[in-house]
Amino acid sequence: MVNEHDTKQWLHVDLPVTDYVDAWRLQQELVKARAEKRMNDDLVLLLEHPPVFTVGRRGGRENLTVTEDFLREKGIPRIEVERGGNITFHAPGQLVVYPIIKLENAGFDIGEFITRLEDVMLQTASNYGLSAERNSLNRGIWIGSNKLGSIGICVRRGIAFHGLALNVNISLEPFGWINPCGLHGIGVTSLERELSREIPMEQVRATLVRNIEKTFEVRLLETSLQELQGCMSAR
Repeated sequence: MVNEHDTKQWLHVDLPVTDYVDAWRLQQELVKARAEKRMNDDLVLLLEHPPVFTVGRRGGRENLTVTEDFLREKGIPRIEVERGGNITFHAPGQLVVYPIIKLENAGFDIGEFITRLEDVMLQTASNYGLSAERNSLNRGIWIGSNKLGSIGICVRRGIAFHGLALNVNISLEPFGWINPCGLHGIGVTSLERELSREIPMEQVRATLVRNIEKTFEVRLLETSLQELQGCMSAR
């Protein structure tokens, strides 16, 4: 789909609010297609999720501080997935980025990949005048003892998927129902909370896309989900 020039090119798909399970299945399909060479391009999905708690490989059910009945009353599912990390929360107002990247072709290992994802979020926060930082407690980005962005990755057949979640205008209340990322005594924040104003999500999406291009030294070419699916089924 993309010719290689001096600058590497990845595909970029903007999705609307998408059910977590649907996005999870899509990632798995894309990883499989990439591994089987039915798709030759690395790509990045940008989206938001309806409210959902997800639990990574490190577990996290014990870090849910409310009952399952309480979650059912709220209509919020809890899903166990293969990404790294512990328990976290997704909902509209949080920008989720899923890069589907063949690490060997991209030229870095998983540690460097995660560091660059942190760099993308750090630069995005900086674009809004915020001085975020890394924290040895947990991968992601922080403002003081409050987490602003999280990272959880899985690698299958040399291809990284899952990704990052940056809190923009998300409701922070449900984070109070867990020990975020399995950590006690920490808080969670958002761009909205730090800036005392709502931030247009489309603006943050565009800013983050530019920062992916800068940090990974790639050009993102926007495409559609339909074009991707057509490419996978055509080979």
